[in-house]
Amino acid sequence: MPELFRAENLCHVFPDGRKGLDALSLSISDGECILVAGRNGAGKSLLMRHFVGLSRPTSGMVYFRGVPLHTSIPRVRREVGYVFQDTESQIFGQTVAEDVAFGPANLGMTGKELDALVERALEEANLAGFASRRPHTLSGGERRRLALAGVLAMSPSCIILDEPFANLDLPSVRDVLEVLTRLRSEGKTIIVLTHEIEKMFRLASRMIVLDAGNLVFDDAPFSASLDIFDRCGLACPYEDHFPWLVRG
Repeated sequence: MPELFRAENLCHVFPDGRKGLDALSLSISDGECILVAGRNGAGKSLLMRHFVGLSRPTSGMVYFRGVPLHTSIPRVRREVGYVFQDTESQIFGQTVAEDVAFGPANLGMTGKELDALVERALEEANLAGFASRRPHTLSGGERRRLALAGVLAMSPSCIILDEPFANLDLPSVRDVLEVLTRLRSEGKTIIVLTHEIEKMFRLASRMIVLDAGNLVFDDAPFSASLDIFDRCGLACPYEDHFPWLVRG
């Protein structure tokens, strides 16, 4: 599949001298469904900020579709949708429909074309019938899906979600997973950053694990050893799925 992102020896050093990313190299192709795991502070969000041009490398390079990312920011903005962990910062409208329409309307879309796009995005996010609701009346899971609907309204080919399951109850987690499963079946590139790996473990085709800014694992999820989870402070999903598997 065509390459979407590539990082080459990507380093990010904070002003206090601490390394957020340490000579990290990897590539992501169109159509992948990737779980990016790691404890808080491992570098997950920082890596994605570099992928969408919100942070600048201390050294190394990021490429988008084979072109240096810093020369491709407008294309990245068109093709990549980012659902932040703090979804409140992405909700602007007085109603659900107004919020979803915000992005396309700012690009000049109006009238029936805009209405149809909003309706489709709400359906894709399992929010059909919510158009007239006020965002503040929605549950946490519904607000998470509203932020996703706003991203889907821009028709991205890649969707990045930062901790999409944070503070959600089980029904809301299932709603989000249902949406992601459908988007994966449509061929969208999906990148989910989470330390709650058990929720994405079966859906993801690839797992990337970061620890202290270093890439420590990059392969199919079920090929990870128990040691990877231990070293990186992650709950082992094998114990949930395979209760007979006991650590030696």
